[in-house]
Amino acid sequence: MTSSENRRITDLGTLKAISHPLRMRLYRALFVARTATASQLAEQVDEAVSLVSYHLRKLAEHGLIEEAETQSADGRERWWQPSSYGFSVQEEDLRDAPELLAASAVLGRTVNQQRAELHSRFLDERLTWSSEWRAASISSEWLPRLTAAELTALGEELEAVLQKYDQRARAAEEAGDTEGRENVAVHLHAFPYHS
Repeated sequence: MTSSENRRITDLGTLKAISHPLRMRLYRALFVARTATASQLAEQVDEAVSLVSYHLRKLAEHGLIEEAETQSADGRERWWQPSSYGFSVQEEDLRDAPELLAASAVLGRTVNQQRAELHSRFLDERLTWSSEWRAASISSEWLPRLTAAELTALGEELEAVLQKYDQRARAAEEAGDTEGRENVAVHLHAFPYHS
């Protein structure tokens, strides 16, 4: 990845591009794989290579992914990688922009649906995982009464902890420590609600 920072999305075109359900699935798969070809990603998402190639080019047009160094002897293969550590959409960038607000809501629903599907798949396949992995998995809910400032601070602290573990794992993997490693999804939602 060229940037170790999150890409902050502030324009409607990019927001619409990543809101597409297949593009979001491809972005997530590419983020996990770190580098991949359209053929490899097509297998993961069970779609035609031509369709996947089209959507990868759209993600690249908006700077969300970029071409990566070729990983094989076949020079015809085009390799892709995320262009940043991730992306974010900030509330302050949506103010006074109804079209950005609407597109952000679509993205939120797309991401939430895919997260729910991923968690449901884990629940369905739970018994195929070792007892060690079943015991390590986390499912919890907290319902604190916070101020907006406290929720902001909580989010920043949780993000820092998750980033620390992710970077440590990436470094260990690059050093050859792959034994026992699996992809892990950590989903956090924290929002105000009325009871």
